[in-house]
Amino acid sequence: MADESELNEPLVVSQIVSGQKNLFRLLVRQHERAVYGMGMSFFRNQDDASDFTQDVFLKAYRSLSGFEGRSRFSTWLYKIAYNTAINEVNRRKEYFSLAEEDAEKIISGAETPERITIRNAAREAVRAAVKELPERFRICVDLFFFYDRSYQEIESITGIPVNTIKSHVFRAKILLKEKLEGLSE
Repeated sequence: MADESELNEPLVVSQIVSGQKNLFRLLVRQHERAVYGMGMSFFRNQDDASDFTQDVFLKAYRSLSGFEGRSRFSTWLYKIAYNTAINEVNRRKEYFSLAEEDAEKIISGAETPERITIRNAAREAVRAAVKELPERFRICVDLFFFYDRSYQEIESITGIPVNTIKSHVFRAKILLKEKLEGLSE
């Protein structure tokens, strides 16, 4: 099989559906971090995010024959993940933005204490500003900026119309700009 970064997912899915069930581990390995990240975004708890990840892959495995290849596999999987998370959030009534997550903790040795302090202050200001966004904006912002999903993919994942997603992202940018003005000073 080719390098996992070049994984032909529709082919792998068809092989799994045809009985080569052990190949599912390739899909899990390919998307596990992103699904877990979405779980952390929604639940802010490693145990819940791990349970969520396992639940999503179990649902995906059971529904694999329904993957038609009309979208990328990741879009299909993220839709399952999103719906699973939304159902659980509605049950719990909570949502946390991925922007609230701790950023990379490894800092290059060339950094000065002043730059580290400035970066940390900026990061905290952005987190606080994103946290204040309405939930419908945060979900679109997370998927667009942190998960690098297109508007069409976000529509497929969330069921929110593309023009509404564009509007949410646009309004979120304006709100963030207003909240963060003066930060560069």
